[in-house]
Amino acid sequence: MYVLKKSLGQHFLKDENICRKIVEALQEDPLHQLLEVGPGGGALTKYLKDIKDVNFKAIEIDEEKVTYLSATYPELKDKIVHQSFLDTEPPFEGDFTVVGNFPYNISTQILFKIVDWKELVPVMVGMFQRKWRSGLPPRR
Repeated sequence: MYVLKKSLGQHFLKDENICRKIVEALQEDPLHQLLEVGPGGGALTKYLKDIKDVNFKAIEIDEEKVTYLSATYPELKDKIVHQSFLDTEPPFEGDFTVVGNFPYNISTQILFKIVDWKELVPVMVGMFQRKWRSGLPPRR
C-alpha cells in the first residue's frame, strides 16, 4: 500500500460518499479536460478516469504514489505527471477543470496557481483539508 507523508501534508480521502459527491459536482458543468491535483492513493482517480469523453490527467509530487497509481491503474500510463503542481505549466491546450483533495499545507498556493490560470480554468471542484490541532475539538 502507501504511507502518509506529513511533510507533504497528506491526508487521504477515504469517504466514498464524499468522493461521489465531488465527481457529481464536477459533472454539473461541461467537462472535456480534467486535471486532478494530488491524486494520492486514487480515491477520486478511480471515479474520474472513467468519466466518458474526458481527457484526464493527474499531477502527483510523491514518487511512491505515482508508482502505486501506475500499477493500480495501468490505463493511466502517460496521464500521471510526476511533478509539483506548483511548478507545472498548464497541462492542456485550452480550457480545463481542476479537481482535488487539496493538502492543507499548500491549499492557498494551489488556489493562487489556479487563479493565475483563470483564463484556462473556468471550474474548480475540490475539498480542502483541515489541519487538526491537538486539544481542540473539531468544528461542526
